[in-house]
Amino acid sequence: MKKILAAILAGLMALSMAACGAAGSGTGDGSAKVYRVGIIQLVTHDALDAATKGFQDALTAELGEGSVKFDLQNAAGDSNTCATIVNSFVSNQVDLIMANATPALQAAAAATADIPILGTSVTEYGVAMGMDNFTGTVGGNVSGTSDLAPLDKQAEMVKTWFPDAKKVGLLYCSAEPNSQYQVNTIQGLLEGMGFACTQYSFADTNDLSAVTQEAAAGSDVIYVPTDNTVASGTEIIDGICRPAGVPIIAGEEGICSGCGVATLSISYYDLGVATGKMAARILKGEADVSTMPIAYAETSTPKYNAQICADLGLTPPEGYTAIG
Repeated sequence: MKKILAAILAGLMALSMAACGAAGSGTGDGSAKVYRVGIIQLVTHDALDAATKGFQDALTAELGEGSVKFDLQNAAGDSNTCATIVNSFVSNQVDLIMANATPALQAAAAATADIPILGTSVTEYGVAMGMDNFTGTVGGNVSGTSDLAPLDKQAEMVKTWFPDAKKVGLLYCSAEPNSQYQVNTIQGLLEGMGFACTQYSFADTNDLSAVTQEAAAGSDVIYVPTDNTVASGTEIIDGICRPAGVPIIAGEEGICSGCGVATLSISYYDLGVATGKMAARILKGEADVSTMPIAYAETSTPKYNAQICADLGLTPPEGYTAIG
């Protein structure tokens, strides 16, 4: 009888140990994998903030609460700080880097060729990555999502809102290559419609006020692209252009909220969600970042700034929604 009881107890202990081993499978140490993701955001403003939140929400939902640890860093608009941040991510051997805005992406790509990098709020990846024949896939360890709203439709907005305008000023930051790309493209489209265009570039916020005053004095209407420095300086721009009676067509909703009359809006939160879902596929081993094409916003919505329109005596065309 004692031998039988001993055998039964031994069997129960073996089963218990096997169950414990099964419950802790996946990492070998009894704990589930926790992914480490570094997030570098160029600067604080509504659009980039929304993209970061969408990314974090989506990746957490895809991997499960507690399965991902974020290291969120903000470069305060400084390219050198971008480099410092991504180098720390590389040293800490994060599993993936999310780079929010073009300078952040460029810094991340320069820092590592091994860690997967996903960009978001990047307008044109061919320009950002210095690729002459960009066909939609960056390759290597880089992919992501683009915030480019159709530039031809933005040009049409200028014509729809201001058919009698003659001179269009193009206001942008020369330090942002994607802003230059947007301005060059929109200039060609507008000139094809008969508008006379002048580019007004500023290097940083230090000369934003002076350049904006020059643009307002020489333009019937101003176009500003999706530009991070502009987004951080809308109060300065509005303080000059609205009293001067010069309306602004903006490349994205956050800028329009601060200084514009109309925009073709995309959801930066949804853009971040799409980026987060891409990250989950990479981390789970379901996708290879080198073959993932750049994803674009699926929809864009014409919107207007009700207060600035009222102050300038403008009535929005049919089909526009007030920014709320």
